[in-house]
Amino acid sequence: MRRTPLAGMFAGLALALTACGGGDGGSAATEEDAAGALTGRGPITLATGKDRSGNMQKMVDAWNQAHPNEQARIIELPDEPNDQRQQMIQNATTKSDAYTILNLDVVWTAEFAANRWVVELPRGGQGVDTAPLLPATVTTGEYRGKLYSMPLTSDSGLLFYRSDLLEKAGVAEPPKTWQEMWAACDKVKALPEGKNVDCYLTEVGKTEGLTVTTAEAINSAGGTIVGADGKPTLSTPQARAGLDFLVNAIKDGRMPKAALTLDGEGGRRHFQAGKLLFHRQWPYQYDLANKKDGSSKVAGKFAVAPIPGPDGPGAANLGGHNYAISAFAKNKASALDFIKYMADGAQQKANSLATSQAPTVASLYGDPDMIKKYPFLPTLKTAIEKAKSRPAAVKYGDVTAAIQGAVYDAVSGKTDTAAALTDLQGKLGRLTTQ
Repeated sequence: MRRTPLAGMFAGLALALTACGGGDGGSAATEEDAAGALTGRGPITLATGKDRSGNMQKMVDAWNQAHPNEQARIIELPDEPNDQRQQMIQNATTKSDAYTILNLDVVWTAEFAANRWVVELPRGGQGVDTAPLLPATVTTGEYRGKLYSMPLTSDSGLLFYRSDLLEKAGVAEPPKTWQEMWAACDKVKALPEGKNVDCYLTEVGKTEGLTVTTAEAINSAGGTIVGADGKPTLSTPQARAGLDFLVNAIKDGRMPKAALTLDGEGGRRHFQAGKLLFHRQWPYQYDLANKKDGSSKVAGKFAVAPIPGPDGPGAANLGGHNYAISAFAKNKASALDFIKYMADGAQQKANSLATSQAPTVASLYGDPDMIKKYPFLPTLKTAIEKAKSRPAAVKYGDVTAAIQGAVYDAVSGKTDTAAALTDLQGKLGRLTTQ
């Protein structure tokens, strides 16, 4: 996926859960421990999600050609972020050296640092350089003021839409509000070519994507899941409005019931097959949906805009991936050099041009080559700078499981919105007082 203790809705929860890490947390490694741990040269591995573009392997191949005695090998983990995280945790709890570098979802930094599963990364000098990066991305790699993971790609939710169908329906601009989106759907549905096209899709299956979707919906409605004091804040009209948006979209047929079983990749395929008008998705979809090799029926027929909200543009979620070094790995010095190589501005530019993944180097958002290929980059940069995060909690697995369980019961019709929010309020309340 594609996902930080920013000031805002989850800052309190991050602090509260960090303070109560208990037996499975503990304090992070000291600067001296981290600096002394970065020794050893030789082969390394990169544990990561699926390399769908194949470009990651090309970058690794270039490294290997230049470093014959420090060969890097990709270990692909399952596609679902929850499963990736579980395999990384299993590797860490057994103190295995199988994984050298971990490609972490941005919200996992606190958990992995607090449990001493990753080492601190030195900054400046022979360490990594975070100065060229977007400040919001740097924050995702920090825990208690120290850097434990290096931001390699960023992310923010965007609205992909069929510009060709909106034009045929006489809709001049992409929707800025939920109501405008539904109205545009109705106009497209009245067209002969729009009858078999679903209106809208976002991730509502019981996966990590549902935590992202919930955060975006509630924040877009002006609510929060957790307040600045670390207490859950789901007993509000704004939280109700956000969850009602998702529940009613399924109930009214605006969002297909198939959404309950589709993950991010399933949604991408649905959009690329020409079966979807509006799709909340990460930037990586742009390049794939524009391929001219026959894999996409919407190449050249779509555009990108900020996600809508009830009264104007919504509050997108901050995603992305950071590289961290396993505390139990060998050859940490080689790992640090590899991270510096992958984070370099030239490498990030090449990767972004090949994959449409959002870079973390700020200057690339104004790079002429980048903007020529991805004209939505200024929109994306603004979205990243204003994005809100999921909870960067030490017990992140418990937090996201609670959100997914309660919200899925609501969108699937098992419970109503009020009951789901009451249930989630209670579960998160217990987590913040443990």
